[in-house]
Amino acid sequence: MYTRRKYAFWMTFNWSKDPFIYGFLYAFVITSFYYYTEIDIALPWQPLSVLGIAVAFYLGFKNNSSYDRTWEARKIWGGIVNNSRTFGIATTSFIQGDDAEAIKKRLIYRHVAWLTALRYQLRLLKEWEHKEERVKGLYLPHICEEYFNKLDDELMHYIPESEFNIYKSKTNTAAQILATQAHEFQTLRSQNYFNDFQHMEFHKLLGTFYDDQGRSERIKNFPFPRQYASVAYWTALVFAIFIPFGMLGIFSDEAKTHNIWLTIPFSALIIWVFFLMEKIGDYSENPFEGTYNDVPISSIARGIEIDLREMINDTDIPKPILATDGFLM
Repeated sequence: MYTRRKYAFWMTFNWSKDPFIYGFLYAFVITSFYYYTEIDIALPWQPLSVLGIAVAFYLGFKNNSSYDRTWEARKIWGGIVNNSRTFGIATTSFIQGDDAEAIKKRLIYRHVAWLTALRYQLRLLKEWEHKEERVKGLYLPHICEEYFNKLDDELMHYIPESEFNIYKSKTNTAAQILATQAHEFQTLRSQNYFNDFQHMEFHKLLGTFYDDQGRSERIKNFPFPRQYASVAYWTALVFAIFIPFGMLGIFSDEAKTHNIWLTIPFSALIIWVFFLMEKIGDYSENPFEGTYNDVPISSIARGIEIDLREMINDTDIPKPILATDGFLM
């Protein structure tokens, strides 16, 4: 997530400059052909403006839908924050008896392990995501073997190696961690560390975590419908093809022949604006892919870890993740 007040203009332009460059060159070819051959290829702007309005409406629909996916992802992880804090106070207040402190620490650490596994899984690359635009050095590769090698380095801080080895043969580590948590709650209840009502409350919290994980996976594993994403791109491209011809109809004044060259920069500018809108929507579709407009799940997970470990008066608590060059991961 980008945290500074606004993207600088040149930063934005550098990110989206290709449509401007290609539009400039394309308009230069069309304008030069018109100027030197005197073949009338100019088109009236009125019908093109209607097409442009239709494309703009469609891009607006796509951007709104893409933003909804990003905002839903942020709300899901906001719920994980709230539910995790509730889990922390339930753990520290409900569990009583011999070895209670060690049990509290084990349960809290396993919850942090679940957060770690979940955020790693959400950052695995999907075919429709933007691999080339990922923030380098911060996120996981998409090769599963490397994924597990990276994951175990972090999980070993929170769970025993014997427990982690059980998860390595499973397809969904995060889900299995919650299952282990549920089994331990049953064992603790049978040993009277808490009562039946408190046991039910623990299971309700585990249910909310499964809900939050499932909703995150829905966004991650189900792409923004390709028909909507594709049509937005192709309609913008069709409109861009006709823009120089419409600009010629505006600037081809016989009395001021030099005005015709204004077709080039104005065409490039209009093409750039439309494709910038399309690209913003395109990069808002996948809020867990590891680019600059992501939901900062690593930072959120670290904040939860700090809160929970402070509840059990733990030591060597890590510092919050701070933004680097305006980016919060």
